Amino acid sequence: MDYCGGYKLNDESNDLTQFKNQNKIRTIALEETYATPKFMQVQAEMMKSDPSEAPEGFAKLIKQLIDVDKGRIDAMDQAGIDVQVLSLFSPGVEQMEASMAVEISKDANDYIASAIKRNPTRLAGFATLPTVVPDTASDELERMVKEHDFKGAIINGHTNGRYLDDEFFWPILERAENLKVPIYLHPTLPPKSVIEASYTGNFSQEVSTLLARNAWGWHIETALHILRIILGGVFDQYPDLQFIIGHMGEGLPFMQQRIDDSLPQETINLEHPVSTYLQKNINYTFSGLNYNQTFLNLFLEMGVDRIMFSTDYPFIPMEDTRKFLNQLPVSKADKEKIAHGNAERLLRI
Repeated sequence: MDYCGGYKLNDESNDLTQFKNQNKIRTIALEETYATPKFMQVQAEMMKSDPSEAPEGFAKLIKQLIDVDKGRIDAMDQAGIDVQVLSLFSPGVEQMEASMAVEISKDANDYIASAIKRNPTRLAGFATLPTVVPDTASDELERMVKEHDFKGAIINGHTNGRYLDDEFFWPILERAENLKVPIYLHPTLPPKSVIEASYTGNFSQEVSTLLARNAWGWHIETALHILRIILGGVFDQYPDLQFIIGHMGEGLPFMQQRIDDSLPQETINLEHPVSTYLQKNINYTFSGLNYNQTFLNLFLEMGVDRIMFSTDYPFIPMEDTRKFLNQLPVSKADKEKIAHGNAERLLRI
């Protein structure tokens, strides 16, 4: 016997029909990355490298990132993905100086606005924002939402070591709440001083780099950022503001009850316990963490109405996450919420 997407395939037609029906569920994927030629050139200059001399695997990745037309749509069709909401490739513009951040943000936003116009039923966008200049960032968010129907913003972690609990950034958060659009908080590397203190040890530089990135640091950094936002009173100030984070919650669902026990409401001096904000103001996507145990923890702690589909293309094959969606141990109604219903509601797609 053979298995695919959690379903046994044999000569019985009902098994095959059940599998095919799973692939008919509409899917909206929320952490799907792109890049512009200009952005990649700036990144190469910052890293003192030549993109034309990139290794074969990375050259292919750059091509996939830049392609927001036929190649991407064909890949979506093959995997059974209906809509991608596009986000600029990390590390984004958050670590750039102001004038460059403004220039690259506008270029990136206009790049995908054109792509969305060519494929309006298949693509949507999160706006790139020059967070280092909050008033300009707020205006750019409004431009992209009102003129191009963007679905929110992407912010890649801290801005040169400053976090969103800093009131310096609150004009962006206020504008997002007023526009009724969410902010996708994507991981970035911890500040350099943190990497040196916590991620450099009695192991190779390669291990140190991976530990600070996708093995651990990205996720803990993002979880800490969300906790700072909550504890800094952002959601008491902007109670309708919504954030999205990936990777099945960056470890926060697992720690939710411990956080409440250790930071009681009388200590944090907020209107609600931390868990209330995690369940009311934060939304969660897969981002390539296709692990049933991790999903079930998120599902049980945060509830189905807070979970949305994403594949983390092109870093994770879309087919893998589509198959993972098919076999989730939840009801059909819950699976449809995760695949498209929650995103339709939050993003007004």
